[in-house]
Amino acid sequence: MIKVGLTGGIGSGKSTVAKMFQELGVPVFIADEEAKKIQKTKSVLEQMTAVFGQGILSENDDLDRKKLAEIVFNDDKALKTLNSIIHPEVHKAFMKWISKQNSEYIIYEAAIIFEKKRQDDFDFTILVTAPKQLRIQRVVARDSSNPNSVQSRISNQWSDAKKAKLADFVIENLDLKQTQQRVRELHEDISKLSDNSI
Repeated sequence: MIKVGLTGGIGSGKSTVAKMFQELGVPVFIADEEAKKIQKTKSVLEQMTAVFGQGILSENDDLDRKKLAEIVFNDDKALKTLNSIIHPEVHKAFMKWISKQNSEYIIYEAAIIFEKKRQDDFDFTILVTAPKQLRIQRVVARDSSNPNSVQSRISNQWSDAKKAKLADFVIENLDLKQTQQRVRELHEDISKLSDNSI
């Protein structure tokens, strides 16, 4: 089974591209969604409160993601600590998930594959890109975010040019019809590669 890593910066549209692959019948593991589920589990919540304090909990003793984000957003050390708690659990969930799949190839969608030097975990990587202004517009429309804060988040991420040098395939996500066509082409190409590897 071929493993494909799908990535892209905030507002690039990688989730949209992931859905397009799902519509073609490709199993997709969305790391961010899994991380959100894991953060709600009792054992992980206990680890996080031991490190970050009870202040990250809501009145119902659930995780308040906004409060946690405020702590880790501008603190690299805190973010690394959080990742050291969450990432191994996400990896365990992925290994369990992949063992149940029966497909020519699967997709693992995550925001920071290259930044974490994880490209070698996959047979191929796909990078979704879009111009910076369009990415800002998308995130502002989606989350009612402040454009300056979106700009700041983009500046903290690797540039598309840097990531494109490491990616096997690039999808420039400007026009949905063109993106869909590119996804179909890649689906055919990867399926053929899978046939050859059998």
